[in-house]
Amino acid sequence: MTTKLLRSDINRILREAETFMASFGYVLPPFANWTPAEMRAREGEITNITRSGLGWDITDFGMGDFEKTGLLLFTSRNGRLADLKRGGGMLYAEKAMISRLDQITPSHTHILKTEDIINRGGGTLVVELFGGSNGLCDRDRGTSVVCDGIERTLPPGARLRLQPGESVTLMPGDWHAFWAETCDVFVAEVSTVNDDATDNIFEDPRVTRFSGIEEDADPYRLLVSDYATWLKE
Repeated sequence: MTTKLLRSDINRILREAETFMASFGYVLPPFANWTPAEMRAREGEITNITRSGLGWDITDFGMGDFEKTGLLLFTSRNGRLADLKRGGGMLYAEKAMISRLDQITPSHTHILKTEDIINRGGGTLVVELFGGSNGLCDRDRGTSVVCDGIERTLPPGARLRLQPGESVTLMPGDWHAFWAETCDVFVAEVSTVNDDATDNIFEDPRVTRFSGIEEDADPYRLLVSDYATWLKE
């Protein structure tokens, strides 16, 4: 499936996200507020931002309906995959995310990344879990996860309902989908190094990590996926 998000819709979603995050007292780092012109003017000093994939990220996972299947993310810090593989250096990453009411992040797992998914506020975050086999989701297999220090053994398709303040630790091979229940959720992710280009495996082969963009308006903020085309290195 080939779809594109409208830049005008992306601009609206970003403005809504800024307001939503601020309502929880969350203050974004300075580069979150830079315009495209400011980023271009500072290209020489922001290579750590662009190469590490820091910044705004909006996806409909290639499914063409952001309200139904999508996620907004902001990556505030991220180490290097090479350091993770050698076991030394900056081995961690952090994201802020917004999961909208009934908006699904589709079932996926990671090859290397271990992550804590944390409900920072809003509604209930539902996390649906399956185990895996030979790199594939096995819907007949459950899994064991740690929720705020307590290990839980779960049957196939178990749905954790995380209230504000609660979290789950997901390991490679833990297949998971999630969505907000009752109202939108402010989500945090603390993880090992994040590599969205190669480390995501989706259960549905139609799903893609990044979305195309139809440029029907000037960008309000650049997305991580914009850096390669809007900025020179």
